[in-house]
This record gives sequence, structure tokens and C-alpha cells, in this order.
Amino acid sequence: MDIRTHRAIDSRLCGMPEELGEGFSRVRFEATEEMVADESRLVHGGFIFGLADHAAMLAVNHPNVVLGRAESRFLKPVVVGDCLLADAEILERIGNKRLVQVAVKRGEETVFDGEFLCYVLDSHVLAPIGPRESSR
Repeated sequence: MDIRTHRAIDSRLCGMPEELGEGFSRVRFEATEEMVADESRLVHGGFIFGLADHAAMLAVNHPNVVLGRAESRFLKPVVVGDCLLADAEILERIGNKRLVQVAVKRGEETVFDGEFLCYVLDSHVLAPIGPRESSR
């Protein structure tokens, strides 16, 4: 797999890439004890969102891709031990924008879905852009 973005991401927290194609990615994820939100072993939704975001970034697979907006739905709870697959696909390309659909499934059951608006920038989001005004 030719992964060109988010190379330093911790796969234990955001999933392990399994497939990567032109405008598509699949990321596998296992919910662990570190993700627990309460005594029922419910996994905090932020980890599920992180998985979906990671899949969206990989579907775009550009070194300077950033998330601009997300519309997401948490459909079913996730608990420790659940194995999830996130499938992401670019639906639309307009200039530097990419609209990416992501579905996260536990087996055949969808636990999360969302649309991610990603931007492909000319340079890294943290690259210097010239003199900045100092904040006081």
C-alpha cells in the first residue's frame, strides 16, 4: 500500500489500513480497554470518529489533506472487543475539495456513518505562510 498521508498515526487508536485504492480505503479497528468511557465497557465515540476520519484521509491519500467538516451519525454502541471495518469512498471532487462517505460496520451492522469534507492543500497545514502578525 502506498500510504502518503497520516503516516505517524497510531493504528491502535485509529485503525490499521487493510485496503487502499484510488479514492477508496478500508481500515480495521479493534476496540480496546483504553477506549472505555464507563463501567459498561462502552467505547467513547471519539475513537469511532477517529477511525472514520482516518479512513477518509486514506481515501484521499494526499500528504496535505485536512478535514474541514464532518456530518456524522452514531447508530449503535461499540464495546470493548468489537472489531470494526471502516470503508471510505470519495463521492465528489471539486477543485481542492473531496467529499468522502464513510461507513463503519461491526459485521453486517452499521455502527457509524458520515460524510467528511476534506481539503487538499498546496502545503502542510502547519507550513509557514509568510510573516504573521504577533498576537498580544
